[in-house]
Amino acid sequence: MLGIIGRKVGMTSVFTEDGVNVPVTVLEAGPCVVAGIRTEDKDGYSAVQLGFEEKKEKHTNNAELGQFKKAGIKPMRKLIEFRDYEGEVNLGDEVNLSFLEDLLSC
Repeated sequence: MLGIIGRKVGMTSVFTEDGVNVPVTVLEAGPCVVAGIRTEDKDGYSAVQLGFEEKKEKHTNNAELGQFKKAGIKPMRKLIEFRDYEGEVNLGDEVNLSFLEDLLSC
């Protein structure tokens, strides 16, 4: 499963070629940072934990702070796990929308 974290920025509208006004949601997607990797051997399932939007260390509890330091990244506001993540990633890698290029070229 491919995944990325984002947030809603706002709403706008776009006109199609035949002049129809279509409402559109504007999203800020990524970049996300790999904050953790779960494996079958250690955790009983495989997943990749992605972080989005940096936050200050003073707003981070000690358990999360240790995890972020282990990954070598700054504290993140959102942490979400994606099970059965496709692709090879390492702690601290940046994940962005480049995977969509492969899907759109089909």
